[in-house]
Amino acid sequence: MNLNRRQFLRDSSLAAAGIAFASHAAAPAARRISPNEKLNLGLIGVAGRGGENLEGVKGQNLVALCDVDSKRLGAAAARFPAAAKYSDFRRLLDRKDLDAVVVSTPDHNHAIIAIAALQSGRHVYCEKPLTHTVSENRRLIEVARRSGLVTQTGNQIHASSNYRRVVELIQGGVIGTVGEVHHWAGSVWETKPLPAPVPAPADLDYEQWIGPVKWRAYSSEWVPFNWRRWWHFGGGTLSDFCCHHMDLGVWALRLGLPSVIESEGPAPDAECAPAWLKIRYEFPAATKGGPPTKLYWYSGDRRPQVPGTPDLSKWGGGTLFIGAKGMLLADYGRHVLLPEASFKDFVPPAPTLAESVGHHEEWIRACKGENLALPQFAPLGRTNSPFAYGTLLTEIGQLGNVAFRTGKRLEWDVTRMHAKGVPEADRLLHHEYRKGWKLG
Repeated sequence: MNLNRRQFLRDSSLAAAGIAFASHAAAPAARRISPNEKLNLGLIGVAGRGGENLEGVKGQNLVALCDVDSKRLGAAAARFPAAAKYSDFRRLLDRKDLDAVVVSTPDHNHAIIAIAALQSGRHVYCEKPLTHTVSENRRLIEVARRSGLVTQTGNQIHASSNYRRVVELIQGGVIGTVGEVHHWAGSVWETKPLPAPVPAPADLDYEQWIGPVKWRAYSSEWVPFNWRRWWHFGGGTLSDFCCHHMDLGVWALRLGLPSVIESEGPAPDAECAPAWLKIRYEFPAATKGGPPTKLYWYSGDRRPQVPGTPDLSKWGGGTLFIGAKGMLLADYGRHVLLPEASFKDFVPPAPTLAESVGHHEEWIRACKGENLALPQFAPLGRTNSPFAYGTLLTEIGQLGNVAFRTGKRLEWDVTRMHAKGVPEADRLLHHEYRKGWKLG
């Protein structure tokens, strides 16, 4: 793991507890940028999600573009002909003129690229989930905290007005004390047999695409898109959507890491994520200053079975808070108090949480010295979804997948990064890289 294990466990446990690190080898100082200047940006991954992130930052000075697919890279470069082109992110980071980096690769490359970028002194925006394993997660938060650089997690819905209004209602006690919250996503990644290897296409730098994980010969089953189905590269629907949907419950209820995780689903497949999944989490009272909380996750065609709710199959993905005085049902863009008859005369309070200037714009302005973080996130960084928060959401999702894949109830020791009495979980918690790759 490229660092002393005892030191790693000590530092990562402090990070999980939200305790600041003493400064050791600091990253090179970032350039001071005035609000009227443009950031010099490098983009790693320029199509798919990367293309959408490119749209979000295109008003800045795009000096370098990197993608392992030469056709996709060429299409982006045609729009920004002054930008240098790379297929190896390490060569992009060798440049001396970059202020910040946007990382939009598959999950298995996130940690190694984001950490390298931070250690080179660049502010970083990285897509969710931030890492592929818990050990990568703990190392990333350590590096991010020590760097003092601006970070932002690519959970774009966090910037929505609807999420802010829901948080205000929950934290304002409109439905009373909440001890239970349900999240679900309708996305399905069906299980498939492991495909036979075939030669990689000439326009793909497959060596760079596969990056740090153990070598697996090319297949169109995972490049360029369906990699999320395969454990080797992604984490299925849970890893895909936990940082979006669980964000609302974790934010509104001020949750930390869970103490117990249990799963229900089809028989685990060694290679593929499941078509449906149900996870039950228990959060201790100490994480938010309130009562213990249960959080449930559902994917595929599973939904909460709670009396008094409408047909949740018509809510493709959503959240249900259950309080002592009622319920609140929400998705990305709407929310409703239940039972509706009880709240028919309810007048929502005036908003107290400032609207976002935009998820990408927030990060850009923070890189230029502004601090746009809401009070709950101000101790974590200068944006509202910094890596200190994004790693929390990421780890909650990862632990759900570990519980499913081991088929065991996990009693999670946050400090020791250990599932008590489940030694088979260790191989799923720690990253293992092929020769020539290491985590900084």
